[in-house]
Amino acid sequence: MEFQKIEKRAGITREIFQKEYLRPNKPVVFKDLVKDWPATEKWTFEWLKKNHGHLDVPLIGPDYHKPGPNYMKSQITKKFGDYLDMIQKDEPCDLRLFLWNIFAHAPELVDDFKWPTIMDGWAKRYPFMFFGGQGAEVNLHYDIDCSNVFLTQFQTRKRVVLFAPDQSPLLYQHPFTVQSHADVNNPDYEKWPALEKLKGYEVIVEHGETLFIPSLYWHYIEYVDGGYSISLRANDRLSTKARGLWNITRHQFLDKGLNTVLGERWKNWKEETAVRKAEEAMAEAD
Repeated sequence: MEFQKIEKRAGITREIFQKEYLRPNKPVVFKDLVKDWPATEKWTFEWLKKNHGHLDVPLIGPDYHKPGPNYMKSQITKKFGDYLDMIQKDEPCDLRLFLWNIFAHAPELVDDFKWPTIMDGWAKRYPFMFFGGQGAEVNLHYDIDCSNVFLTQFQTRKRVVLFAPDQSPLLYQHPFTVQSHADVNNPDYEKWPALEKLKGYEVIVEHGETLFIPSLYWHYIEYVDGGYSISLRANDRLSTKARGLWNITRHQFLDKGLNTVLGERWKNWKEETAVRKAEEAMAEAD
């Protein structure tokens, strides 16, 4: 497995972004895309606890993908302030706050950030924040709606590994999902030999930096420190919007439905199919 570092740049204009990153489908880290956001200074741990710590938040852990009726559902609820206390400590915590729309509960927060002018097609109804404890991991996946993602980190650090869409055949993708359960952080080449052929990108995103994740890019995320980020999404192509709608439909009705009915048998079939397809991809590459 080979990684190259993702470039970090300041002063990227709309024209440069379109030419050098958006059209070529190439990731980049903006050093200053959000320099004028009030959120970069305002959204500290203490401020969030003081102003929104009373909210009840659903948390997920490592069992998020466990097959059965609770597949991809939260099983834990805590006060937001108590959770922030947990992840602020300098110790491991694998609980995450994932795809919970804090802006629906605290709409005034939308005044603390601005939609960039770097491209068009923003999904302004769906800004999301993500929180995680030190060492928490996000499984390898690409975003289900196929949007371009602009991930801005606050206060602490997050490690992100990316793979371009052309690497998909080697990633052990579970059929009818946008997921892979292959461990690219500590790869077992005997179990997942195709991973050895992968070529990807790697970066540590720090406070105030924004990672551009192009549409259909696979990403694995590790919280170097307990912290949080905001994800803004944009999609200016009808073809990827249609693909995103198909992904959402098959996940909601097919994958979730068969998880409820078949449980472990459905998971085993997906894993076996993922291995077979990766082996076929390796054979074709050779």
